[in-house]
Amino acid sequence: MLGIGLGFMGMVFLAIVVLLILTSCIRIVPQAHAMVVERLGAYLATWPVGIHFKMPFIDRVAKRVLLKEQVVDFAPQPVITKDNVTMKIDTVVFFQITDPKLYAYGVENPIMAIENLTATTLRNIIGDLELDQTLTSRETINTKMRAALDVATDPWGIKVNRVELKNIIPPAAIQDAMEKQMKAERERREAILKAEGEKKSTILVAEGKKQSAILDAEADKQAAILKAEAEKERRIREAEGQAEAILKVQQANAEGIRMLKEAGADAAVLQIKSLEAFAKAADGKATKIIIPSDIQSIAGLVKSVAEVAKEDGTEA
Repeated sequence: MLGIGLGFMGMVFLAIVVLLILTSCIRIVPQAHAMVVERLGAYLATWPVGIHFKMPFIDRVAKRVLLKEQVVDFAPQPVITKDNVTMKIDTVVFFQITDPKLYAYGVENPIMAIENLTATTLRNIIGDLELDQTLTSRETINTKMRAALDVATDPWGIKVNRVELKNIIPPAAIQDAMEKQMKAERERREAILKAEGEKKSTILVAEGKKQSAILDAEADKQAAILKAEAEKERRIREAEGQAEAILKVQQANAEGIRMLKEAGADAAVLQIKSLEAFAKAADGKATKIIIPSDIQSIAGLVKSVAEVAKEDGTEA
């Protein structure tokens, strides 16, 4: 019984060991990853995403590779410009592993290799530029850096997507000079803007005064026109009133003469009545009265008749 028990325990232990070995031979590759597998120390295959089985004891996963785009921020590197100005520039490199096998066997330390390659390429590019060009040509430097690094890292299974100059740090003396220049430029722009504002304000004030003067002149003109129109209307009304008054007087006199004619008065009486009508007309505001010649002769006759009547009265 003891031997049977020991045999059963041995079988259970063996089954557990076999199960553990089989479990260790199962590999699951997650998304955006890859595994480089070796058999007896030699490259066997690159496993993509999914479940895989390896031979126990003779196969092993040599390298797990991340296929996502990665970002590496390198420390500032000292560089010298064409005009012998020393500055520090730190760069950011965006890269992606495209061939896991080349990445695993191409270079010992890919990140350190990229860093050294970045520093060397940056020194070569900045060495052909002066300080002002370096400060204003970031896009050009980025493009040249990316092209150079992409070619150099291709044998390592790495693709450089972009390179960015994160900071350009010139010497302290140059920084002070640049700050003073920027301050002077800001003050100059402020003075220009202030002058432009004052100019526009002066123009607006002048335009306002001009418009005001034009409106005042138009108002005076309209007032003068209205005053002249009113004076004209007043004179017309006054003349019309005088004419109408004279017309009514003449009509009344004519009516009186007509009635005298109807009553049978002789010509002398009618001429005397006409003379009286002109005398009444002379009481108006007219400065001249034109009297017909026949009425003038009648006036003499009237005077003679008045004298005869006076003498008759005296004799009586």
